[in-house]
Amino acid sequence: MSDQEITITGWTTRDVRFPTSLDKTGSDAMNAAGDYSAAYCILQTDSKYTGHGMTFTIGRGNDIVCSAINHVADRIRGRTLSSLVSNWGQTWRHLVNDSQLRWIGPEKGVIHLALGAVVNALWDLWAKVLGKPVWRIVSEMSPDEFVRCIDFRYITDAITPEEAVEMLKETEKTKTERIKDAEANRAVPAYTTSAGWLGYGEDKMRALLRETMEKGYKHFKLKVGGSVEQDKRRLGIAREVIGYDKGNVLMVDANQVWSVPEAIEYMKELKEFKPWFIEEPTSPDDILGHKAIREALKEYGIGVATGEMCQNRVVFKQLLMSGAIDVCQIDACRMGGVNEVLAVLLIAKKYGVPIVPHSGGVGLPEYTQHLSTIDYVVVSGKKSVLEYVDHLHEHFLYPSVIKDGYYQTPTEPGYSVEMKADSMDRFEYPGGEKSWWRTEEAKPILEGPKF
Repeated sequence: MSDQEITITGWTTRDVRFPTSLDKTGSDAMNAAGDYSAAYCILQTDSKYTGHGMTFTIGRGNDIVCSAINHVADRIRGRTLSSLVSNWGQTWRHLVNDSQLRWIGPEKGVIHLALGAVVNALWDLWAKVLGKPVWRIVSEMSPDEFVRCIDFRYITDAITPEEAVEMLKETEKTKTERIKDAEANRAVPAYTTSAGWLGYGEDKMRALLRETMEKGYKHFKLKVGGSVEQDKRRLGIAREVIGYDKGNVLMVDANQVWSVPEAIEYMKELKEFKPWFIEEPTSPDDILGHKAIREALKEYGIGVATGEMCQNRVVFKQLLMSGAIDVCQIDACRMGGVNEVLAVLLIAKKYGVPIVPHSGGVGLPEYTQHLSTIDYVVVSGKKSVLEYVDHLHEHFLYPSVIKDGYYQTPTEPGYSVEMKADSMDRFEYPGGEKSWWRTEEAKPILEGPKF
């Protein structure tokens, strides 16, 4: 039996939650107390190989995503790996085509989150069988092979398969040099959000900014939206530490807390701090709202970014075709895994919008380091920064690593999100007797928010 003739025999789901709400890690204007969590999928086979994928949530509801994973994964039980990867676009269409599941989530919501976990687990399995990291598999594809990974339903008004092939052929001419960049760990520069959580005190924020500057970071993002006065004070501290030198870039993120008029007026108040962009200024579904904000802030040199809550390639198509955003922030698992991300990379390339993935969550930097490398090497041909949040990496077998301000390009086979077994046991919810969630420390979270 060849490695690619292995068969998917089943799967396991794990509800893994980390108590980040206790120290306000991840806190922002909309999400004051999130517990970074993974709805985890492990594909089992009749071989030594397993495929690991996950979807990121912030706590309650993670169990619902795990339940949805069971329904999606069941559609590939009994299939051989070779049959699934020989026509990736067709496989992806099969996974979203269960009519009863589509009724409660037509390529969005909980079902789509589950889809991302399953699809990414399948890519992880395939990469392990081939003995290569995911980014390299895609980098070695021909333009035609790349395009066959994508389901073009709903997006041919933005880009056709034929257009995509021609774009990829053009960037392929200089791909070899960019692969060398990746191999030299100079493909993906990092930016940090670690100092900017809204729940952090000013002294902690100041210390973390200095620490990250010493590590070689040039791009820094802070959460905003609590109050104008507080944000002016915090952004003033940030500029005091990093300065206004062109090499040091400041970004801000409101996490959807404002209406369109509020976003415009609020950001006018913060223009003196010269942010590169405002991320998620309003509802992630409001394409016209983002466009209005972008047009209003253009005179102040402030761009608009969004994407972490965009549920599928169709929403991104509208944002990109309408000129509503300056920065496209794809998420590795809110959409339907690698395949749907590849579609958005192509659309963004056509409309000249840089890709800056969302990576603020457990496992997301591990995923997105592959996606940013693929974008640079294969699609856009241009370097762009990638978010890095410096916590919870110790729970992964092959964590993402930053050195001299750059992601170190993954070399291990797979998609980099295989979690350590003892971490899953320790933080599984509600878990067994040894689970952290059975301890006294967990009680403040388990009791829920007070009103």
